[in-house]
Amino acid sequence: MAKIKKVLIANRGEIALRIIRACKELEIGSVAIFSEVDVEGIWVRKADECYPIMGDVIKAYLEYDNIISIAKKANCDAIHPGYGFLSENADFAKACEDNGIIFIGPKPEHIELFGDKMASKVAMKKVGVPVLEGTDEPIVSINEGEKIAREIGFPVIIKAAFGGGGRGMRIVKAEKDFREMFESATNESMKYFGRDEVFIEKYVENPRHIEIQIIADKYGNVLHLGERDCSIQRRHQKVIEIAPSPRLNNETRKELYRIATKAMFKLGYESVGTVEFLVDANDNIYFIEMNTRVQVEHPVTETITGVDIIQRMIEIAEGDKLQFLQEEIQFRGYAIEFRINAENPQKNFMPGTGTVSKYLTPGGPGVRIDTSIYTGYKVPANYDSMIGKLIVWALTWEGAVKKAKRALDEFYIEGFPTNIPLHREIVRDEDFINGTFNTSYLDKKMEIFTLNSEDNIKKEEDKIANIMKLMDAIKKNKLTVKH
Repeated sequence: MAKIKKVLIANRGEIALRIIRACKELEIGSVAIFSEVDVEGIWVRKADECYPIMGDVIKAYLEYDNIISIAKKANCDAIHPGYGFLSENADFAKACEDNGIIFIGPKPEHIELFGDKMASKVAMKKVGVPVLEGTDEPIVSINEGEKIAREIGFPVIIKAAFGGGGRGMRIVKAEKDFREMFESATNESMKYFGRDEVFIEKYVENPRHIEIQIIADKYGNVLHLGERDCSIQRRHQKVIEIAPSPRLNNETRKELYRIATKAMFKLGYESVGTVEFLVDANDNIYFIEMNTRVQVEHPVTETITGVDIIQRMIEIAEGDKLQFLQEEIQFRGYAIEFRINAENPQKNFMPGTGTVSKYLTPGGPGVRIDTSIYTGYKVPANYDSMIGKLIVWALTWEGAVKKAKRALDEFYIEGFPTNIPLHREIVRDEDFINGTFNTSYLDKKMEIFTLNSEDNIKKEEDKIANIMKLMDAIKKNKLTVKH
């Protein structure tokens, strides 16, 4: 297969910038697209070429016929979808192929399979992957759902059959709550995914959420790049991701690697992907879902392995074999990623928007920032609230936590509320420091974290106000600064 010469990035924000950087290092041309509210996006400036996509600012990134037309106009021979938007749209991947454009990602049939949560569960079960007890077919009838839930036994979890990211998901702990939760889940599923089918599974209380990063070429070589612990979540949305998991039993770790790589080999998977599992208190393993795209949290894996996941995606799409064997992948140290969101934890995490008036980032060894914001950038209200990611690395878990404390204390964004104060509270919590957390961790501690962060925000504001008063006094020659 011929080498890729120019890539259109069918996305925005920090992931678009991340892909552009990977392309530049591979000496591949890059083309950015942008909606009318993204004109000032830094990825637009950094790409070799850029094209506007008009109309509704969200739908513009989803209208793939128009995006493919731009790619052809710009003489692109490939498209990278990033994450979100069209990244898991099998029709888009197929349309790229039909137009002679390389889709940098898995085959359309795999995107379609794993986009259907029920079909993927059945397929994984057939290749020997343990799954949760539950339905094998989508459910639309509330009466049928209630009967099945009763047979499985409460608590159960209702999930959107054709979605993800925590949308269309409800936990039902008692039969009396089932109908209300079922209607809530199906309504949300219809809103976000255009379909209201759901499925029901036994709910595992207080598990760890562990995912395995897979990388596979077109020649049957399937490797893993280790695991990530994504247990620290809020409303089923990941907040902090860690590689490797600080408290995972080594035998369980090896079994997760074996199950994930074997399944992807048997299914003939290509490109990168992530197989997600729940691990209960007894180290039982249950498949949740497979994400057929690059993950938001991919930097922690890159940090501990030295493997550039985006570049390897591009090379696999070109038809290259993997450059390394499993035994050649070396895992070194611990990495933690903090999702930095424009939201207010003191107001039920209400998304925020505004102009970045001050922007001070941490630095030093083992600190990485993936973001597309800058001083003067106006954060639009139209998209997901995540505005960046802080990644820290150290040789030991203790060292990584200490580095995280230092880096978060250095991180300052002014112009709107962020969740940085919440992260500062988490990294000082004993359970986090000891690595003893699961998916219920944040829900249980949120109230105290919020109260503490309120106090610390007030102290920081007072400190800044006092500094400004002092500076004003100096400027007015009312004070003399002694050296």
